[in-house]
Amino acid sequence: MLINPSEVLETINMVEAEHLDIRTVTLGLSLKDCVHQDPALFRERVYNKIVKVAGRLCTVVEGIQRRYGIPIVNKRIAVTPISVVGGSYDKEALVEVAHTLEDAACEVGVDFIGGFSALVHKGYTKGDRALIEAIPEALSTTKRVCSSVNLATTKAGINMDAVLHMGRIIKECARQSQSHGGIACAKLVVFANVPEDNPFMAGAFHGAGEGEATINVGISGPGVVRSVVERFPDIDLGDLSEQIKKTAFKITRVGELVGRKVAEELGIPFGIVDLSLAPTPAPGDSVANILEAMGLERCGTHGTTAALALLNEAVKKGGLMASSYVGGLSGAFIPVSEDQGMIEAVMKGALSLNKLEAMTSVCSVGLDMIAVPGDTSDETISAIIADEMAIGVINNKTTAVRIIPAIGKKEGDIIEFGGLLGSAPVMPVSDFDSSSFVRRGGRIPAPTRALTN
Repeated sequence: MLINPSEVLETINMVEAEHLDIRTVTLGLSLKDCVHQDPALFRERVYNKIVKVAGRLCTVVEGIQRRYGIPIVNKRIAVTPISVVGGSYDKEALVEVAHTLEDAACEVGVDFIGGFSALVHKGYTKGDRALIEAIPEALSTTKRVCSSVNLATTKAGINMDAVLHMGRIIKECARQSQSHGGIACAKLVVFANVPEDNPFMAGAFHGAGEGEATINVGISGPGVVRSVVERFPDIDLGDLSEQIKKTAFKITRVGELVGRKVAEELGIPFGIVDLSLAPTPAPGDSVANILEAMGLERCGTHGTTAALALLNEAVKKGGLMASSYVGGLSGAFIPVSEDQGMIEAVMKGALSLNKLEAMTSVCSVGLDMIAVPGDTSDETISAIIADEMAIGVINNKTTAVRIIPAIGKKEGDIIEFGGLLGSAPVMPVSDFDSSSFVRRGGRIPAPTRALTN
């Protein structure tokens, strides 16, 4: 695709005044050729391959950032799901693999490395079970390793045995990283219909259908979109959608340019642009503020889901016109801790867990960076996950849960993560019990819409 330099110049004000950035450049890397029965040799191969292929990633990205004046916030790596390439190892060996990923990520200087992952939407292998059991220790003893588990697909239904399992694993992650605010939970996400080319953490991994290596880019720009909405306070919603589309087009073109330049300099194929509006705790860089600029007094009030649906679709339509290679999650993120407007809405009582769940039916992902009381039961966490998986499966879309049981905290308390992860108010969960339902286990069958062949 030819990129007109004038289109880049047009975005300079967005960078200077409206928080436009490229949220991540993520190198996807296959580890299939590293497989070996000896876990020590496997770890050696993994480390050497990551360092060899990703050794110049940060240098190249930083050079392009200086050249074009566009902030690139994160450099990341996503690898083949470790349960696939390390499926013959036990829990202890897999924890050592996580440490190897950490060492390699530190050596090349990336912010995060994803792919300590398993795909169990229809059932477990021995390797899947071992990896899932290794997650709490792996994430609690590393800083950069991220993990994801796919529990459901529209084609397969929902693996409720795995949903119940993950409720326990998430609580164990919270316990093992309690001294750091439950940070391990912030590096773990469970999915329905997980995409294999997602550049965002914690869910990024390099899918089975991907090539040897690829460069994927995740853009951002809630502040830019908010500024546009505020400039047109009186136009109708159809015209407002058109203005958001035009803005998303410009943002995506910048992401496409950056991704292709990084890929060219590294000699690695360009993959996709993820169109997701990814907020930060910085004032004004908020998806909630966009919805409020549309006319809502507070995010979470009646009309919020409709406003979010408009925003999500307009961003997608504008991005699709700007790039032939759109993928990942692509839409609007609604993480509570990473969005100052969302935090304020929760604190004001405008935004509840139930309303967030409704919003996930029309946005990119799901319940993201939600803090709940530390005494929330494993089964309640599993039931929250099950609801979100059902939304994804029935609507044939990606949904996810990244939830933090805040050990020792109660409703209304605040947990602090710092940086892009921000802070999260502890939100109440239902007082009523779901345990008998989730303990039934088995598999919720795929919906009729799965029968498309």
